[in-house]
Parts: sequence; structure tokens; C-alpha cells
Amino acid sequence: MKYYLGVLLTTAIVTYLIRALPLTIFRKEIKSRFLRDFFHYIPYAVLGAMTFPAILYSTRSIISAAAGFIVACLAAYFKRGLLQTALLAAAAVYITELILTMTGGM
Repeated sequence: MKYYLGVLLTTAIVTYLIRALPLTIFRKEIKSRFLRDFFHYIPYAVLGAMTFPAILYSTRSIISAAAGFIVACLAAYFKRGLLQTALLAAAAVYITELILTMTGGM
């Protein structure tokens, strides 16, 4: 019980510091366009770095995962909705895995 309480407290402190430190360090508005753009894209870069490896290993084959990823990217590029993009990607994975299973490619 003490271990879990310590972990919870440590996590809370670290999470708070990550959010509070920028507020105390950067009191003035950031004028540099480079820094503003850099800080703007950090959440997207972190999300991509966390998500992409999980995409490649979420199916039985990297080939079917890559097919689903490519279809999802194309659907998003052509401004399809979130549900339609997810369904198209899942269908691409399903069809690719069927083909791989029938041909013995797995």
C-alpha cells in the first residue's frame, strides 16, 4: 500500500511540475516564431512517436498493419471522417490478412 501511494504521489508531482514550470519560466509572451511553432507541434510529435510503433505491431503481420496505416493516411488526406477512416483502415487490415492467410504469407 505504501509503495502504491508513493508511486501515485510521485506521478502527481511530476505531472504537476511539467505543467507548472512553463507557466513560471515563460512569464512574457514568446516572440520567436520558431519557438512558438516548436512548442505548438510538440504534442503532435509525441503522439506520433507513441502511436506509430503500436500501429505496426497491432496485427499478426507488419504488412497488414502497414496496409491499414496507409489506407488511414489516405482517407485522412482526402478529409474523410474519423469513423470512415477507422472503418476503411480496419477493412484494409482484414482484407490484407485474409490474402496473407490464403497465400501462406504469414
